Amino acid sequence: MISSPLKVRGAGGVMAHLYNSKNLKQQRRSLRRSQTDAEKKLWQVLRDKQVQGLKFFRQYSVGKYVLDFYCSTVRLAIELDGGQHMDSGHDVERTSHLARQGIFVLRFWNNDVLSNLEGVCERIVLVIKDLKR
Repeated sequence: MISSPLKVRGAGGVMAHLYNSKNLKQQRRSLRRSQTDAEKKLWQVLRDKQVQGLKFFRQYSVGKYVLDFYCSTVRLAIELDGGQHMDSGHDVERTSHLARQGIFVLRFWNNDVLSNLEGVCERIVLVIKDLKR
């Protein structure tokens, strides 16, 4: 669960949300320890610059969101979704927020990673090539 924001009054009296970095760091650690089978399988491919020579991070935070995988070089987030994400309004909001930050979000179902890893990797490479243009 994402840590609760602290409300801070900034310039012009506008309320800003600052997220407790200690809680977020603990959450990222917890997520890395309790990866799904799909996350473990994809991480074996993404780690150590094996895809297009790019460095990926797992459980990387951007603002209040923790991304499953992130490559800062091409500003690509890869999210793996289980059934709980079906028609999720939260995911739409999250993707919109990340897009406003210039981050492209690529989503896969856990089932796709587990049953068609090669196809998932091909799609990732195609998106990376497109983002590099």
